Amino acid sequence: MTRNTLKLALATTALVATGAYAQDATLTIESWRNDDLRLWQDQIIPAFEAEHPGIKVEFTPSAPAEYNAVLNSKLDAGSAGDLITCRPFDASLALYDAGHLTDLSDLDAMSNFSDVAKSAWQTDDGSATFCVPMASVIHGFIYNRDAFAELGIDVPETEEEFFAALETIKEDGTYIPMAMGTNDQWEAATMGYNNIGPNYWKGEEGRQALIAGEQKLTDEAWTAPYATLARWGAYLGDGYEAQTYPDSQNIFTLGRAAIYPAGSWEVSGFNNLADFEMGAFKPPVQAAGDTCYISDHTDIGIGMNAATDNPEAARTFLAWVASPEFAEIFANALPGFFPLSSAPVEIEDPLAAEFVSWRSECESTIRSTYQILSRGTPNLENETWGASVAAIKGAETPEELGAKLQEGLASWYEPHQ
Repeated sequence: MTRNTLKLALATTALVATGAYAQDATLTIESWRNDDLRLWQDQIIPAFEAEHPGIKVEFTPSAPAEYNAVLNSKLDAGSAGDLITCRPFDASLALYDAGHLTDLSDLDAMSNFSDVAKSAWQTDDGSATFCVPMASVIHGFIYNRDAFAELGIDVPETEEEFFAALETIKEDGTYIPMAMGTNDQWEAATMGYNNIGPNYWKGEEGRQALIAGEQKLTDEAWTAPYATLARWGAYLGDGYEAQTYPDSQNIFTLGRAAIYPAGSWEVSGFNNLADFEMGAFKPPVQAAGDTCYISDHTDIGIGMNAATDNPEAARTFLAWVASPEFAEIFANALPGFFPLSSAPVEIEDPLAAEFVSWRSECESTIRSTYQILSRGTPNLENETWGASVAAIKGAETPEELGAKLQEGLASWYEPHQ
């Protein structure tokens, strides 16, 4: 062995030993979080690249509503990125079953996550974990503190107080009581039905009973939220039927509405847009003293495209995403996305901290339709979008909606047959 060859061998050994990546590679990330582009470019990616100079990372998001279709087209065409941002449960499980995502069970850093955190990105039997958990989001309501102070409104804790507050805002006329439209449909289910619903079906108790076939969508626990949504229509402002998701965001951040049915994912964007002080309150319980339930939804993970040309670099990035360092950066670069890593993280943003504080006050669950129940046709998640819109518009009764959804689920899901 020549001296130069020995030097090269020693250098290569050192790189391997330190976990550095010796060969230049560029990784592309597919995501639906287009609001986060600048944060990835300015904070997250530079932190990774500083430690791994041989790997460049590009974050290339699609619009949220188009992500699934765009991603599937790219995967089928062989043009998808190296890293795939993963929606929870069945959508990503389908990608794994189709051979598009790699089993990451042997990634050492997976030990940083609990079984519950990993369950959103595992096979039903838990034998394969195919995405690194990144964060959950919490549902509730964001409100304009200035508007509440002007109108003398206290933060509502019960549904009676909630609707009294809406009525006060409506009677005053300065603000639209609540900013949400039904044009895009998914908001009505995500920030409506699955926001308030856990207080009716008692979170995991009801969700698991529905999966087991022990409860039905015609039960009062599952139809009553539609009756409550039917009362929302009077407070959403003129033309809410044609109002898009971005419209609603603008209406609230411009100070034209007092309340915004929300997920904590809005925090970072709203902080940059609103020039008033914001607060958050959890979904109101039906009566004072009731146990509260929140949707603390395993929202986002990241996996490796099985067809990537850069598997080593991709695994290096995924191991970093699973580290406490990433959890700290991500939680505070994207306030409102709460880490799933077992490492403790201090949340600096006050609005995000308000959301996450509910974990110690309420029972946590996830969105009712995401695990198992949307695998067939008709798809229960998509059907819940339409049902939630119909409830708000008063187009169908809660009982009619429950019967239609139950019929659809029973048509393909054996525990309900």
